[in-house]
Amino acid sequence: MHLPLRLSWLWVSLPVIMTALPPSVRDLGIPVKGVSWTRLHPGQTADGQASLLATMSQNNDGFFVSDIDLETGHCTQFYTEAPKRSTFSPASYRSLLTGILYVCSAWDGHLHRFDANHPEKRIEDLGRVDEIATFGNGITETPDGMIWIGAYPGATLTRFNPTTGEFTRFGGIVDDDKYLYPVAGGDGSLAVFIKSNRPRVRLIDPLTGESQPIGPIITDPTDETQFLKLYRGTDESLYLESHAGTWRISGMAAEPVDQAPPPRPGIAATYQHNYQDPLDMPGGWTAEFTDADMNGTGAPRDLVLTNRDPAIAPRHLRLDWVGGGNNLHVIGVGPDGDLYGSSYLPNRLFHAKPDGSVIEDLGKHSFAGGQAYSLVNLDGKLYLASYPGSHLTVYDPTLPLHYGTEPTDNPRDLGRLDNVSFRPNALIATPDKRLWMGSAPDYGLHGGTLVWYDPASGESKTHRSLLPDTTPSALLYLPNLKQILVGLSIEVGTGATVRRNEGAFALWDPTADKLIWSGDLGIEDMADPVAFTPTVDGLVYVLIGRGDQILSAGAPAIRPRIALIDPAQRKLISIAWLPEDFGPIAWHGHFSLRVGPGGTVYGATGYCVFRIKPGTCEVERVWQNDQPPPPREDPVWLTHSTPDAIDVVGPIIGNQFYFSTGWRLRVLTLD
Repeated sequence: MHLPLRLSWLWVSLPVIMTALPPSVRDLGIPVKGVSWTRLHPGQTADGQASLLATMSQNNDGFFVSDIDLETGHCTQFYTEAPKRSTFSPASYRSLLTGILYVCSAWDGHLHRFDANHPEKRIEDLGRVDEIATFGNGITETPDGMIWIGAYPGATLTRFNPTTGEFTRFGGIVDDDKYLYPVAGGDGSLAVFIKSNRPRVRLIDPLTGESQPIGPIITDPTDETQFLKLYRGTDESLYLESHAGTWRISGMAAEPVDQAPPPRPGIAATYQHNYQDPLDMPGGWTAEFTDADMNGTGAPRDLVLTNRDPAIAPRHLRLDWVGGGNNLHVIGVGPDGDLYGSSYLPNRLFHAKPDGSVIEDLGKHSFAGGQAYSLVNLDGKLYLASYPGSHLTVYDPTLPLHYGTEPTDNPRDLGRLDNVSFRPNALIATPDKRLWMGSAPDYGLHGGTLVWYDPASGESKTHRSLLPDTTPSALLYLPNLKQILVGLSIEVGTGATVRRNEGAFALWDPTADKLIWSGDLGIEDMADPVAFTPTVDGLVYVLIGRGDQILSAGAPAIRPRIALIDPAQRKLISIAWLPEDFGPIAWHGHFSLRVGPGGTVYGATGYCVFRIKPGTCEVERVWQNDQPPPPREDPVWLTHSTPDAIDVVGPIIGNQFYFSTGWRLRVLTLD
């Protein structure tokens, strides 16, 4: 799983009316304290004793390293020097030569070092991998002790010399992709796996950084018959297995072979983030979690130590690491009137009473370890749609907790509805009791999906690219028209480049299951409609904006605004820019408009809550965060770690407006 980017927004100046007395905000608590990108790193200390380290990621306090006591399970935790900047540890590797642990952090792209022999040094920040890196994809080591790091977004390759502390930056290996995963062979050979637009493998000259291709290029990532597996074998040579053949790599040459040995234990292959099993330590011990998913997300604490000697009984440990908190990603009202939602890496279902008297982590709800993007109620059940894979989950608050995939499980992961949908931006229910999901496509792809699912029958149908190169980013059922209003973004799969600049609106007939109309209502410089809220007279307020994820995919920056539209007449009523001093908007902009008391529409940016004067697009500030937004050049603009920014806009219940800033669930009392 790759890390999703944080989206922020650009703003322009406009006079704003201040309320006389600002309302109050209360902190309800931190619903989730899990971890992500968990990796076990076996090894030994200088005196030959077995050593086990774990890297774990979180938003509050940043990533940390746990030195695990193999007798008691006690974790001595070491933290990064810059917890707001270095939140995640997507690329990590423990040297086979020295036992030193290396980590390339997100979202700052820094290389870090931890030596279990010298814990007093703590986690050392060695500096930025290259000028554009925001996180590492993979780390490997050549026999000469050089550390190699592949990084996003430029598919860059960097060499670090542990002896001198010098970086040699070779830059982007290709100019048409963003992800790069290096693997070294025991003979010093080096190769990289490149994703996601045109997955392929290239051989690297370790002295010059020059590269040359080997093997096929995957032309269709959705075609499961096409594959690439680059790894170090048990004979220490590099191998590339593919749908077009298998090669043994030696330097800058490759020889076709009929069969390859299995991957070498203790080395990460490019097709998985974990080390290859078994993870050996001195004394014949191997270690693995029994309660962690394949992506290392959740709250893994149960560790089993197994010895190669069958006469030695396994040892079960309960780890005592302490989490600080994970950013929330979606907040909604469940069928019982309580608050429910998801955290971000790990994807944990949480529940809270509106008054904050109960706040609890209900645990795993989906195989998708990232985060839920959207949720909706139907027939007394809560449905959530999650990244990656747009997995659909159903949860009944009246039944006991027992996660799984069977009909009796609760919450139950219903799985993917197709092999393209990946980031489920929107989820609604229609009167015929079907669910409708709008999703961005998988990595490297263009053209998102509109999918319907019938919970009663299990049937579903996917419609891709309602308009060429667009993604449904917002959905709203219109009872008067018996149609679905669709906001079409130009969002592409992560790593791909946008192929159009203008978003659009569409009307979809759910009964006929077809597109009725599409257009931009004459709006110039049309960005992406990401939030809809209906009014009592059939009109709809729209938030139109563009975030950094889309900008990083090559889209031009367009200033955000509020629009009032008439879907029945397919007409724009009013439109206005939002003020610059409102600060950056919520991280993705979805669900940022909500109906409050008296039918007044409220909205939120990253640093303030506002309301809209009925029938107009005039906005009035209701509450302003005390903390100013960070400067644009600050790396936290690209992170989910800005603890003072409104990351998620939740529901309004009565006069209580719920939202989150980072990992904190908060509520604003409206006047």
